Amino acid sequence: MSKDETLGEALRQQGISRRGFLKFCAATASMMALPPSMVPAIAAALEKARRPSVIWLSFQECTGCTESLTRSHSPTVEGLIFDVISLDYHHTLQAASGTAAEAARETAIEENYGKYLLIVDGSIPTANPGYSTIAGVSNVDMLKEVAKGAAAIVAVGSCAAFGGIPHAHPNPTGAVSVSDLVKDKPIINVPGCPPIPVVISGVLLHYLTFGAIPELDSLSRPKAYYGQSIHDRCYRRPFYDKGLFAEGFDDEGAKKGWCLYKLGCKGPTTYNACATTKWNAGTSFPIESGHPCLGCSEPDFWDGGGFYKALSMPTEDISRTAVYAIGAGAAAGVALGALNRAKKAKATKAHEKVTINDLEKGN
Repeated sequence: MSKDETLGEALRQQGISRRGFLKFCAATASMMALPPSMVPAIAAALEKARRPSVIWLSFQECTGCTESLTRSHSPTVEGLIFDVISLDYHHTLQAASGTAAEAARETAIEENYGKYLLIVDGSIPTANPGYSTIAGVSNVDMLKEVAKGAAAIVAVGSCAAFGGIPHAHPNPTGAVSVSDLVKDKPIINVPGCPPIPVVISGVLLHYLTFGAIPELDSLSRPKAYYGQSIHDRCYRRPFYDKGLFAEGFDDEGAKKGWCLYKLGCKGPTTYNACATTKWNAGTSFPIESGHPCLGCSEPDFWDGGGFYKALSMPTEDISRTAVYAIGAGAAAGVALGALNRAKKAKATKAHEKVTINDLEKGN
């Protein structure tokens, strides 16, 4: 598919019928968390849409965001790259290297100035330019150079969006986010460590379809994916409301799928689509696999307290007090559930932790 062809023309050349095209549009609507009523508008937009040039810069990162993108199933990464966008520069996925790679980046900027989409993953070091360079150019200088001609910027991953792990205390490299350095371009933050694969591709599809950035929250995250907390959409929420919590990773509560709040789950303060979109083609997400949410799509998640320390804990037996910071309604639900259980058995200390002796005894 050439850059001059519309997506509709390219799909027809590949033998895709009108019905198949509409199915693609329906999948696109679902990907962008849009209602079915938007399918005709998406079809009309995609008929005329041309592949945008995309330049992807990787700075202080672990390649986890790219790894995540390669696991996108709707569209697949090859479908995204070859049919939807023109990925003109990407350290990991491009065939070229060295001088040829940098020439490809410069050509993409020159030919698409003011129209290309810039994607960044990884934080940017400011303490010393030598901490991270590309072709002898510091990350700061390369970001500013490429951002100048971009139509918009997508900061993929918590490192690019908020500084991420490199930004954690004591931040020896002086790591900062994209928005700390670029102030004159629209920026879409797609945080996560890494982000969900289809969330990355869904944001790109939205830009392709409508030629504009999606509606964003106060942290510049797409509301379609980051508009609700994981806690509000978690299938374990009913156990939270009933006051049923796992006290250890292998106790009876954990085996019964009770709420992981006491084990440090950050779901109540974390906004992401994990509980609904899930991972691995919609198979599961950490909480469903028995692990509490770490809050990786929030700013400073690495410094935000112990991963297995609850956001707030009652100071006495839960049957008498419920000091939670989630709101009066939720606290009342916790207390009521605890009181009902207290009628059937003697109240015990709510926060008795699993000790080394307990583990040795097999408890």
